[in-house]
Amino acid sequence: MRDTMTHRGPDDSGLWTSADGTVTLAQRRLAIIDLSAGGHQPKADATGRIHVVFNGEMYNFQEVRRELEAAGHVFHTSSDTEVVVEAYKAWGESFLQHIGGMFALALYDADKRALYLARDRAGEKPLFVWQTASRIVFASELKALFALPGFPRRLDPSALEHYLAFAYVPRDLCMIAGVRKLLPGSALRYDVDTGTTHCWRYWDLPELDSDADHRSENDLADELHELLCNAVRRQLIADVPVGILLSGGVDSSLVTAMAAGVSSRPVKTFTIAFPGHAEHDESPHARIVARHFGTEHVELPAEEASVSLLPQLIRQYDEPMGDSSAIPTYIVSRLIRQHATVALGGDGGDELFGGYQQYVWVNNIARMQKLVPAPFRRLVGHAGNALPVGMRGRNYVAAAGQDGFDALQRTSVTFDAKWRRQLLVAGNGVARTPEQLRMELTAGAQSLLQGMQRIDFRSYMVDDILVKVDRASMLASLETRAPFLDPAVIEFAFGKVPDRLKVHGRDRKILLRTLAARLLPPELDIRRKQGFAVPLDVWFAGELGRTMREVLGAADPDLFRPAGIAALFARQERSGNQLHRLFALTVFELWRREYRVEL
Repeated sequence: MRDTMTHRGPDDSGLWTSADGTVTLAQRRLAIIDLSAGGHQPKADATGRIHVVFNGEMYNFQEVRRELEAAGHVFHTSSDTEVVVEAYKAWGESFLQHIGGMFALALYDADKRALYLARDRAGEKPLFVWQTASRIVFASELKALFALPGFPRRLDPSALEHYLAFAYVPRDLCMIAGVRKLLPGSALRYDVDTGTTHCWRYWDLPELDSDADHRSENDLADELHELLCNAVRRQLIADVPVGILLSGGVDSSLVTAMAAGVSSRPVKTFTIAFPGHAEHDESPHARIVARHFGTEHVELPAEEASVSLLPQLIRQYDEPMGDSSAIPTYIVSRLIRQHATVALGGDGGDELFGGYQQYVWVNNIARMQKLVPAPFRRLVGHAGNALPVGMRGRNYVAAAGQDGFDALQRTSVTFDAKWRRQLLVAGNGVARTPEQLRMELTAGAQSLLQGMQRIDFRSYMVDDILVKVDRASMLASLETRAPFLDPAVIEFAFGKVPDRLKVHGRDRKILLRTLAARLLPPELDIRRKQGFAVPLDVWFAGELGRTMREVLGAADPDLFRPAGIAALFARQERSGNQLHRLFALTVFELWRREYRVEL
């Protein structure tokens, strides 16, 4: 199990089994903090009572260590994992309140005969759990569970339904029946003797403060500046080369600005250039930022992305992932790893501060709900349903006919309920629909915009963006860090920033752009938004199109209706707007073949 994940930790490996043989912990190490043998895991306390395996980084370990030392705790290494051990000894189960960073961890307390599992607040690091009547098994990647003799490889129909809806497997669901993902900000205690478990949330998104609308834009920008500076300062700490993935967009440019402000030496920045593909190439914008802050800038030309990478990435991702930008994300990670072991990026900025175009659409729907009588909105909704399937904006027009948060059920959906019924063979229905899940994710929201942001933060960001980045970067043995996902920044964005400073009219990321206007070079276009994408249409005309037809033509008729798949190809031929759906289905089928998953 451990060595299926050598790519996550090529520098060292460890294994510990309790004296009675009931508990085993194993780890692969990517050495970042304390490169000596002192950073070896599993890590035990001096008495041998506590053992920990820790995947990720505790960014505030120096502050917590000083606090523990003042209380009499003695440290023997400079590793952050030892701080985790001593934090548990000091604070018991509440130790997670003191740990800031990205992590998945397992801690065994021999005196209590209890195993604790926990995952970071934003969900940057993954944790899969499989429990039977007699044991609990867990790992950072699902492929480690596949290495277990007799591990059942059966499809979870609920996970499939949700995958079709979103092109990723959301929340605690897993495409393998019986396996669950521990949710971000959650912990689990397992009693080794009784086999009972107890789960709890140790953190959740805050609600917006009642006085948020009365705070000035400048004061909020000042506070955000300080929070981001602190986050970047902590995340630059490492005993290996660290760089910044600088795309030239607002988020990564702000991270670069903060790093230049807090670092005592020139910051290293990396940009990926796409020669011959001007629509994907942001290197000229990154060059402006690098020059302004005097960074040690490296421009790395990306090789032509190829569908030949698909099999390798499908093996790495464990679950199907319908986001085609997983391919360039891996190419970028592989290139940067030649120069650095750690890379900071701008992930989280869009979800926290209102960067997506869909937030403008959602605000428009909210305005319609206030100003347009329900009968007229119903007519608009019916008109949306009548638009051609796959047409851009169709789901948002249809959503205009619904009331309250119900309008968010169909936003950003790959296959809506009608499509799923046409595609899936009867009998694959589930108790909780993807649309119902989306409504649950709006908890704590006071407006449609906040509801959409909470859906994205709790699901799309975690289960698409962060999964994509984690698996692709770890395949290259590169650690990626996201200063915007520092807990203090998250709580500020959701608890203190009013809607008007996120999205207003057609303007997005208003507060973030206010800060950017202060810090970034004036010649940089801070209003542009560039996605990380591959030319699917070009690929479909060649190798990818042939692969899709071959793979989906052989799809199991007990799972997918052949007529439904044929209809997708027919619509693609007519309108050219079904590629992302065909790609998601192809990835699923290739994944089933790769891991021999049964119905």
